[in-house]
Amino acid sequence: MGGERGYHIDVDIQQRMREILAREAAAITAVNVTAEFEQAVRAINACGGKVLTTGMGKAGHIARKFAATLCSTGTPAAYIHPGEAAHGDLGLVDKDDCIVAFSTSGKTNEVIEMLDLGRHLGLKTIIGITSHPDSYLRDLADIILDMGIVEEPCPLGMTPSASIAVMLAISDAIALALMELKGVTKHDYGLRHHGGYLGRKARTDNL
Repeated sequence: MGGERGYHIDVDIQQRMREILAREAAAITAVNVTAEFEQAVRAINACGGKVLTTGMGKAGHIARKFAATLCSTGTPAAYIHPGEAAHGDLGLVDKDDCIVAFSTSGKTNEVIEMLDLGRHLGLKTIIGITSHPDSYLRDLADIILDMGIVEEPCPLGMTPSASIAVMLAISDAIALALMELKGVTKHDYGLRHHGGYLGRKARTDNL
């Protein structure tokens, strides 16, 4: 087993890392930016309720980061954990809200269940970010942002790294396009992000 003391495989680590970075970059540049991507940005901009994000596992970390990026770029947002949603947190969801759901497979039980129950509460807009063609998320969402078929560079073909990189890139593209659409200024940014290096940079002209 790989975890046993003394077990060793001869690997050109630097070359392998270059290959991984190249494959993750290729997965991002392969994303086909369609009219649905613009629809998603405009739907979030027009949202009359709360902007919520969700995802499970590593996709959940991207969803949480997306909410944080939205907050700092002029769009208040909150992450809702799909597992906790079944235990009362679904009460956060209202009919005028917009929710962005991250799931590579689009089959994660907690995410699908939460979105389905959200529909029963009258949830207005669901934006799904997914990869698999047979994703259940495709049937639930109003707008689908297709990640394309992503091959993971993991030696087992299992660890989600390229897919997570694609999710992150798509979410950043949404946030920054939305920021530009809203006309967020350096002053506006500084009001939301006043601490640290970026806070100082937002308040000065020469840093």
